[in-house]
Amino acid sequence: MSVHIFGIRHHGPGSARSLCQALDALQPDIVLVEGPPDAQAALPLLVHSQMRPPVALLVYAPDNPQQAVYYPFAVFSPEWQAIRYGLQQQIPVRFMDLPQAHRFALSQAAESEESKQQETEVQETEAVDAAGATHPPAYRTDPLSLLAQAAGYGDGERWWEHLVEQRQDSTELFAAILAAMTVLRTEVKEEVAWADPLEAYREAYMRKTLREAQKGGFERIAVVCGAWHAPALAQMPPAKEDNALLKGLPKCKVEATWVPWTYGHLLMSSGYGAGIESPGWYHHLWKQGEKRQKDNSTANSSIRWMTKVARLLRSQDLDASSASVIEAVRLAETLAALRDLPLPGLSELNEATQTVLCFGDALPMRLIHRQLIVGERLGQVPDETPMVPLQQDLQRQQKRLRLKPEANERLLDLDLRKPGDRERSHLLHRLTLLNLPWGQPQSAGNTKGTFRESWRMQWQPEFAVRLIEAGIWGNTIEIAATARTCDRANKADLPILTQLIDQTLLAELPQAINHLMNRLQSEAALASDITHLMSALPPLVNVVRYGTVRQFETEVIGHVVEGLITRICIGLPVAAASLDDEAAATLYSLIISVHGAIGLLQNAEALTMWQGVLAQMADQQGLHGLLSGRCCRLLFEAGVFQAEDTARRLGLALSTAAEPAQAATWIEGFLSGSGLLLLHNPALWQVLDHWVAGLPADTFIALLPLLRRTFSTFPAPERRQMGERVRQGNENPQVLVPAGEFDCDRADAVLPLVAQLLGLSL
Repeated sequence: MSVHIFGIRHHGPGSARSLCQALDALQPDIVLVEGPPDAQAALPLLVHSQMRPPVALLVYAPDNPQQAVYYPFAVFSPEWQAIRYGLQQQIPVRFMDLPQAHRFALSQAAESEESKQQETEVQETEAVDAAGATHPPAYRTDPLSLLAQAAGYGDGERWWEHLVEQRQDSTELFAAILAAMTVLRTEVKEEVAWADPLEAYREAYMRKTLREAQKGGFERIAVVCGAWHAPALAQMPPAKEDNALLKGLPKCKVEATWVPWTYGHLLMSSGYGAGIESPGWYHHLWKQGEKRQKDNSTANSSIRWMTKVARLLRSQDLDASSASVIEAVRLAETLAALRDLPLPGLSELNEATQTVLCFGDALPMRLIHRQLIVGERLGQVPDETPMVPLQQDLQRQQKRLRLKPEANERLLDLDLRKPGDRERSHLLHRLTLLNLPWGQPQSAGNTKGTFRESWRMQWQPEFAVRLIEAGIWGNTIEIAATARTCDRANKADLPILTQLIDQTLLAELPQAINHLMNRLQSEAALASDITHLMSALPPLVNVVRYGTVRQFETEVIGHVVEGLITRICIGLPVAAASLDDEAAATLYSLIISVHGAIGLLQNAEALTMWQGVLAQMADQQGLHGLLSGRCCRLLFEAGVFQAEDTARRLGLALSTAAEPAQAATWIEGFLSGSGLLLLHNPALWQVLDHWVAGLPADTFIALLPLLRRTFSTFPAPERRQMGERVRQGNENPQVLVPAGEFDCDRADAVLPLVAQLLGLSL
């Protein structure tokens, strides 16, 4: 009986290649792999024809889906290759790490203890930092850094890549790794090895699994684990010590499944805690190794990498000639030689790429990093794969509502008066709240009602990953969307809350709406910024006014709206005093939007209160001209100010006692957006004409940009009519036709033709 321990680096292509060669030479009769035994039943799917890495094993607690952990695998992961080898050779393959059933239970038990100690730990940490204590040495978080420093490397990552991942042979590799890790663990044992009790549990369980395999009569046992754990399995303590350590560990129910993964997600530490920086580069190294082995060649991977880079740059219309590729490869090889490296690594290739192909520009390197160094590969799992609860719920709703996921883009029109379409709308809005924009809302075109929606539908492969990530919020789409919305509401200010309310109402999430209403009332009561209150009002008024199509209960929102209007009316005059031009412009836009919202609300009491505030501001001393002019305009259009009164106010604003700049801003606020007011009110025209004509030349030139900015907002036909009016001077352009000269018989003869043009019947 023999035990062969292969210490590997998770997601390391060199380790994976060396491991494959070692397994072929050993021909083991069982393979033990560092991984969760809870997922043992999911292993056979790994060799399914539909399985395409990168994928991940998801282990989660059904009673608490927020407790979940991912074990990602790529084609270049040693664990992936070891499991495939065992399944293809039809020999037993077993996971040997501490089950997540124990780890989840330990985590739950530790939460209460951690919460009790948190305040004390924070205080102690602050005291240590205040005393000027240094941070823990690097080798406590990266033990390989000690070996790297001894070899002259700056970090353990680069040392391992050049020494292990890029080597071409595997002779005595794993024996050397075991020896190095044994020495390293001996040196830093007090600092690192048992700092975390969980590590002791894990290694004890690994040894327990190994002993069970030995008792099972297997002759050649292959153990594939992280290099750090290899010495703990090579020199095992008595079994009774491990059994005593593992005795009485708490346990909870867990489930496991396969999920699609991406190379971008491999950047994050998850599961094995082995996030990597360049999965796309590692994929390239693995494929080149396969090609060399298949063709029995010694092809240079640097040349093929630079060729990929050149193709990518050319696809973006950037220059990348063949000669530049050759020069870049030569430069990378020269850098490797200067640094005493056997082959160029990713650092050397990146430096050569930026220098030769990118002409020193760092911007194209971002593209190369995203599409090549990291990669945009998305995995695939078989149809028979067990799904997480959130996926199951979405699939049920897709079938029930007849919403089939499609890769091709299509338009979906919904009539919200129909129950089926309304439920489809709810689902799409809920997915949007979960950051799953399966459908993008589109304009309803010329439709003026609120009972129609248009969506641009396209299912993206990465939505499968986002759906798994959203599983932390709940087991169903409705529960998950509610939980995530409530969480966002707890961190949102008043304007963001109103947007969330609008989205949540469209998604019909009653519990989230109640939470948002409470948050909105609290924020509105505490908010001191009047602009936040004014920004929050229009979306809520839209809900109150048009919410009946979706059968919303808008009474609670109506009370919030009434409170906001009251607070706005009380605080606006004070908030509007003594503003500079920029602040006045911001408040100007908000006044217009609030005025439209209150008019839309059709509440006589609120409208009267609002108009009273506008009248107060129209006569308020020291108010910015932009605001007082707009208040006067709004009241004139509402019929509160008559033409004579408005002309009088315009005259006062443009009197010789007023500052010319203040007068110009008053005109801008009064006239901006439409000049018909001047064209149809001769009295206002005369007041403005006399003011302009009486300006001194220097003052007129100084105010001309302001006046031009105001009149430029008018439509071209209005400006043309004003030009004609100015050219006519003070002459009255209206020509009155005496009643006796009107020929009724001739007018009657035209009526049939007019009726035909208008589609009317006489």
